[in-house]
Amino acid sequence: MSTPSATEPIDAANAPDATDATGPWPRTAAEALAVQDRLRPSVDTVGPGPGPADVRFVAGLDVAYAEDSDELAAAVVVLDARTHAVVERSVAHGVATFPYVPGLFAFREVPALLAALEQLDTAPDLLVCDGQGLAHPRRFGLACHLGVLTGLPAVGVGKTPFVGAYETPGEKRGDAADLVYEGDVVGRALRTRDAIKPVFVSIGHGVDLDTACAHVLALTPRYRLPETTRQADQTCRQALKTHRETTRP
Repeated sequence: MSTPSATEPIDAANAPDATDATGPWPRTAAEALAVQDRLRPSVDTVGPGPGPADVRFVAGLDVAYAEDSDELAAAVVVLDARTHAVVERSVAHGVATFPYVPGLFAFREVPALLAALEQLDTAPDLLVCDGQGLAHPRRFGLACHLGVLTGLPAVGVGKTPFVGAYETPGEKRGDAADLVYEGDVVGRALRTRDAIKPVFVSIGHGVDLDTACAHVLALTPRYRLPETTRQADQTCRQALKTHRETTRP
């Protein structure tokens, strides 16, 4: 992958790969809904995709926002899938140009995340997104969107459910319960630590639900959240703080 400056501001109009095959990045909710409708059939929900033993590099993705503006920092952190050691970090700074609309949040984040992915020298085998995949009102959350646009296997891991209902899973690590929305299984409430509240796993692209949950368990040896999510969260928050401190007069 190419390596442009990690501090160059980007927006939805000029971000790398911020278009699909039919036109520019959307600016309105109606345009965004049309993009979701157009891309949704490309989501691979069957997989099974690469399992934990088949993945060498796994990437966590997250975005931090300034409290007083739409300024953001998008981080991608690549880990060694076996040791969880950080292999590479990439950050893209920018401003979200798409409005906040429930169910369309990916349109605020995808351009900057694509820019951060483009800066990597290490090609990840799997994307783990801090957000939803199929567990979304239109079955096309952030993990689906990024998976389809990049062609990479992707998994969504949410701290809370966005849609659907579930039975409380058992108290042991690995216990799980289906997340059901409008009669369909769209994800799984997965216990990653004994007696700690579950995370919510859903298919993004190219990985089935059982395999997605296996990846999340492999990435949570010590904490509730995957190491990918933890590292990406820390990286984007620190990058935004540093960027604001060094660019403000």
